[in-house]
Amino acid sequence: MMVYEIDGTRFSTLEECVVIPESDPVTHNLDAFDDVLRGGFGTPDEGFTLLWKNHEVSRRRLGYPETVRQLELRLARCHPTNRIRVSRELEQAQAQQGPTVFEWLTEIIRDHGPGGRYAADGVDLLLD
Repeated sequence: MMVYEIDGTRFSTLEECVVIPESDPVTHNLDAFDDVLRGGFGTPDEGFTLLWKNHEVSRRRLGYPETVRQLELRLARCHPTNRIRVSRELEQAQAQQGPTVFEWLTEIIRDHGPGGRYAADGVDLLLD
């Protein structure tokens, strides 16, 4: 099985985070990142392992300050019908509540692994 390594010491923001080599950084679109994990977009169709080295560094760097920044960016460009929801998420992040960017990413990845909604995709996340 193919193993992709993510090194938490190599990025500090979501824009810098490249989970799959030769793919766009995650932030171009979290929905597209979700699609990449299904296979066939430069990733193996039969599944793979993501080994996230130094994940605690990423957990800190992609914590609430980065989450607030990302939600501010999202609020500035989201459709008017989504502004109330994004504003609530931003208020929660400012109060250090709710999921962080790190948790957004790990949740998306885990959805494609054992017990996830798309478990058949066969993506295993190992936090090191």
